[in-house]
Amino acid sequence: MYLLDTNIWLERLLGQAQSKVVGELLDKLPADQMLMSDFTLHSLGVILNRYHQQAIFKLLVQDVLIDGNVSLASLSAMLMSRVVDIIDKFQLDFDDAYQYVIAERENAMIVTFDKDFDAIPKGRQTPSQVLATL
Repeated sequence: MYLLDTNIWLERLLGQAQSKVVGELLDKLPADQMLMSDFTLHSLGVILNRYHQQAIFKLLVQDVLIDGNVSLASLSAMLMSRVVDIIDKFQLDFDDAYQYVIAERENAMIVTFDKDFDAIPKGRQTPSQVLATL
């Protein structure tokens, strides 16, 4: 299972420098092996709204979560203390700690461009690294 961090989705949606490799990952990685956190979903909504891209957000939800069957994971209020523990333990921002706890709970590898995840024991993988294993 792979938890795709917010920056992975944004890279593709905004056509940034690594968009092509992210597109290849999204094409080759089976949807049942992809995981998106609710934090990512809400962040994408905020960011795409800021760019006046509400239609893209609606399309993303339909294509990825509804039709594409990518799993959407969230944390209960009971797990917020674990998020804070991870912030303290690894000096992560809240969003990164939230992703970490979901990945930990789901036994998923975090796929991200964010080097802050290099500080965690399991580390991270970039889209290129995941593609090399498929």
